[in-house]
Amino acid sequence: MTEMIQPMAGWCAAIIEAFGVGLITLFALYSLLWGVIQRIGKGGAERGLEIFHKVRQRLGSGILLGLEFLIAADIIHTVAVDLSYESVGVLAIIVIIRTFLSFTLEVELEGRWPWQKKT
Repeated sequence: MTEMIQPMAGWCAAIIEAFGVGLITLFALYSLLWGVIQRIGKGGAERGLEIFHKVRQRLGSGILLGLEFLIAADIIHTVAVDLSYESVGVLAIIVIIRTFLSFTLEVELEGRWPWQKKT
């Protein structure tokens, strides 16, 4: 049974990982294109700082969403395909780093920690 599940889990992890990378890429392109269109449009020169912050917000949201998918892919790959003490240790380090990135992006975007109430 394991011989059948491991390849499927490997493919699923690869698909989810590709989806996460694709999301980050698409959000980056979308944010950049939206910002350029807004800047070129009527009144764009006066609203430069506002446009910059909105582009940053959209890009940060895309990165956060993509990171969630990348973490899910790493968990699937480690648990179902390559379960060893070494791979679990590497997974723990990756999850800690990506969680730290998620928290710092959240602080940058929202101006508060995720567990703090909105003011």
